[in-house]
Amino acid sequence: MVVDVVMDQLDRVHERIAGRFGRSEPRNRAREYVSGLVAGLERKNGWTLAEQAGEVSPDGMQRLLRWADWDIDGVRDDVRDYVIEHLGEPGGVLIVDDTGFLKKGTRSAGVQRQYSGTAGRIENCQIGTFLAYASSRGHALIDRELYLPEPWIADQDRCRRAAIPEGTEFETKPRQAMAMLARAFAAKVPFAWITADEAYGQVKYLRLWLEAHDAAHVLATKVNDTLVTTGGGEARADELIAELPARAWRRLSVGAGAHGPREYDWARVPIRIGWQAGRGHWLLARRSLSDPTEIAYYVCYGPRRSTLLDLAWIAGARWRIEECFQQAKNEAGLDQYQVRSWRAWYAHITLSMLAHAWLAVSRSLATKGELTSLSRA
Repeated sequence: MVVDVVMDQLDRVHERIAGRFGRSEPRNRAREYVSGLVAGLERKNGWTLAEQAGEVSPDGMQRLLRWADWDIDGVRDDVRDYVIEHLGEPGGVLIVDDTGFLKKGTRSAGVQRQYSGTAGRIENCQIGTFLAYASSRGHALIDRELYLPEPWIADQDRCRRAAIPEGTEFETKPRQAMAMLARAFAAKVPFAWITADEAYGQVKYLRLWLEAHDAAHVLATKVNDTLVTTGGGEARADELIAELPARAWRRLSVGAGAHGPREYDWARVPIRIGWQAGRGHWLLARRSLSDPTEIAYYVCYGPRRSTLLDLAWIAGARWRIEECFQQAKNEAGLDQYQVRSWRAWYAHITLSMLAHAWLAVSRSLATKGELTSLSRA
């Protein structure tokens, strides 16, 4: 019975994307592809997914990713709408982050030796920038962009060999984040806050853009980030926090981690002059309990009534996207692909996001009692 209900969710999400396919063959194969991604296979590639679907070769699965006529970005939008329909809340959080996909060779679109937060070092990899949505009902990935390093853009022959669309220009990861957030804004995704790590938070044009859209945010930033004080001067983040008295710090838990409650000491200080009506700016600090010299910093903008706990909770919500990456890679084959072209990367990643969204929604239904347990299809 449980399996029947879970498969019913797959039928529903497949019906949602059906109009994005011009022909029945790729439409039906997309369902088999998504079903295979969550089937518990040891490896999830063209061969294993084809075998799971009862096909004698991977040609059909490869054709689905490389050439078949379907609207990949349209399916991306369907994934987002499906997530919001089931997990959306006015207090939702939009989270930006990137993840690495280790690769061999030099031909896969965007691959080069570059820092991968996933590996924690410089590796030969592709980098994807992602947008996740989180609420009390669950969390899932809702948008994606493939990062193309500048050397790729400068080598048009290499771009053509990877089928990167002609005229594609270099975009920083924060610019990609802005594009994904703009799509979420245009789709009227319900959210209260945006959060990201310091790779994005230290970028002042991103912060200004968010403020121009009146989008409340808690963004990690560098220890030496220079901020405008309430007196109109400038000071480094660490200098502002160092001036706070001991009583300014409060011990708070912002959710459960892998090893128990994530407890830290937190403090904040108002920054910026000329607050607009109903809005405020703060510098937030998070201090380790085991090592008081280990302090993380966040630039915050949002409703003036926001409490220290509110800001700390949003800062802690960033880890939801890490959970999305882990779940999507382990359960939905996000990183288990053998494709090189630009289009094939987007096709696989989008279908993997669809598979992960299906699982996230099924978990949400289970939590609400509409399923007594979750059984993987």
